[in-house]
Amino acid sequence: MEADWIWGLAGGALIGLGGAVYLLGNGRIMGASGILGGLLDGSGRSSAAERSAFIAGAVLMPLLIALLSGHTPDTHVTKSAATLIAAGLLVGLGTRVANGCTSGHGVCGISRLSLRGILATAVFMLAGILTVAVLRQMLGVI
Repeated sequence: MEADWIWGLAGGALIGLGGAVYLLGNGRIMGASGILGGLLDGSGRSSAAERSAFIAGAVLMPLLIALLSGHTPDTHVTKSAATLIAAGLLVGLGTRVANGCTSGHGVCGISRLSLRGILATAVFMLAGILTVAVLRQMLGVI
């Protein structure tokens, strides 16, 4: 019996735990786009070490878990470089427009019952659903 769903459950739990630890550790909401954005635009110089450690952990921990477990989950990511680049740019644009991303609004905002976080999450979920529906069903791109 396949149990790949357990990886999603474990990943979600770890993201929630990470958000709680980040909030308890420094009193700020964990928003990955804001953390990375502060590194890239220089506005987060005073906390660059903390931001770098967060990004390194977000990248290295899944690799470590895959190495230790001997299991590499299939992500079903497209092989089209153009699609990946377009998707990355659209996600980046969306995080700037929404002033946050899924970790800030979706994980931390909803858990704090923030109306702004709930609305932002609803909007980006609907945008994602519509995008997949249009690209996959109507255009046959993905």
